[in-house]
Amino acid sequence: QVQLVESGGGLVQPGGSLRLSCTASGFSFSYYSMNWYRQAPGKERELVAGIFSSGSSTNYADSVKGRFTIARDNGKNMVYLQMNSLKPEDTGVYYCNARRSTFSVNYWGQGTQVTVSS
Repeated sequence: QVQLVESGGGLVQPGGSLRLSCTASGFSFSYYSMNWYRQAPGKERELVAGIFSSGSSTNYADSVKGRFTIARDNGKNMVYLQMNSLKPEDTGVYYCNARRSTFSVNYWGQGTQVTVSS
């Protein structure tokens, strides 16, 4: 059974920090690129950050660049999203995604709610 389980979401004040974690199981984690998506209320799902399978390359949405950092630990089958200087616009459900494009494979977690509000 393939599983992606997010954790670490919650309520934080603007300017605060939060670290999301995603624990993967049931597939060869180290062969997959890992991504964080989010969906804000009334908006489309968007890619927030991605990291290549080796961890050697990352990409970020312009809106989070310089504030968010994605990292992975292939030994633990985990991926993280460190979120700093949070803004109300960062509010939404954050989803962990595993992708192996060669085989058109996409796995998704259930999501974790992040609310940035004073």
